[in-house]
Amino acid sequence: MLDQDFINRLELAILKQKPGREAQILMANPGRSMAEPIHARSASVLLLLVSKNASPHIVLTKRTAKYPDDKHSGQISFPGGSLDPTDANLQMTAIRETYEEIGVEPEKLQIIGYLTNLYIPVSNFLVHPFVGYLRQEAIYKIQPDEVDEIIEVPVSMLMDDNNIKKKNIRIFNGITLKDVPYFDFYGNTVWGATAMILSEFRQLVSNIQGK
Repeated sequence: MLDQDFINRLELAILKQKPGREAQILMANPGRSMAEPIHARSASVLLLLVSKNASPHIVLTKRTAKYPDDKHSGQISFPGGSLDPTDANLQMTAIRETYEEIGVEPEKLQIIGYLTNLYIPVSNFLVHPFVGYLRQEAIYKIQPDEVDEIIEVPVSMLMDDNNIKKKNIRIFNGITLKDVPYFDFYGNTVWGATAMILSEFRQLVSNIQGK
């Protein structure tokens, strides 16, 4: 089980004051626009916390690389996707997508808040990140058409400055982005929108830990 005091303090911190753009931009690639155009499509993701080895972990997924037209092919991301007409709201989108991608049942989830919206230019999505946790042990069922693997990252690993690095990253259209900040988790490169959302969450955790 996750430490309830940690969850309570995290929930209060989210409600009180989100770190916002200033925290997100710390992990943005150089020159990235933070503007939110009015024509963007709505989507949401779930930053899911689970207990593993008696410590909080963040659930990330490695997207399948089987679709060459997918601009985010093979990247590390959160469970999530676009708003469906049948979704009551964007929170339900995050919950539904998490169930469809990794099999976490909605009734086992508890949502504690949401982070700052983030526009993704390459896919024209305005992403709404929600934060939640599992009340019990995580049992996954991967949707192989969307997810190659699940990566559980200790929150302590996110907080370790040694895991923040920079490198050149070649993207789908052959362009190379230079000096891109990223998180190195078990040798996986976590960059872009996922890293920016994690950066805001990292600042939240730092705030409640008094660092």
